[in-house]
Amino acid sequence: MLLSIEDSISSYAQFITVLLLFVFVLGITYLTTRYIAGYQKSMVRSGNMELLESLRISNNKYLQIVRVGERYLIMAVCKDTVTLLAQMKEDELVILEEGKAVSLDFKGLLDKAKKLHSDRNNRKDSLQKISSFLSGQKNNRDTDKGK
Repeated sequence: MLLSIEDSISSYAQFITVLLLFVFVLGITYLTTRYIAGYQKSMVRSGNMELLESLRISNNKYLQIVRVGERYLIMAVCKDTVTLLAQMKEDELVILEEGKAVSLDFKGLLDKAKKLHSDRNNRKDSLQKISSFLSGQKNNRDTDKGK
């Protein structure tokens, strides 16, 4: 009986030790990855070229905006090819600060949707008024011709 309690405690101790080692290795891996990413980012930004934005279109196909000196290039990047699509001026771009995403305010979006809906309804009302006015004009002409 005493032997089985010691085996049980020993197995729990081994489990806790392995779990702590696993967490330690994960922590070291995380810190190393962060360090290498920061180093590579600083190496990329030190030159005249900078990748501003990348949009994945499909698997292995991207649209990228690249700053080269003072020029901004829009390129299509595929598995085997890179194609220059266009050049842009700096004032044509909306450059977001790093780490800041465009926030979509729900209230603003809802107000826009309501305004569009009311504009559509106003257009429909206007069209109905115009069509009833025109049909009234047509009826008046028909009665005038009948006289």
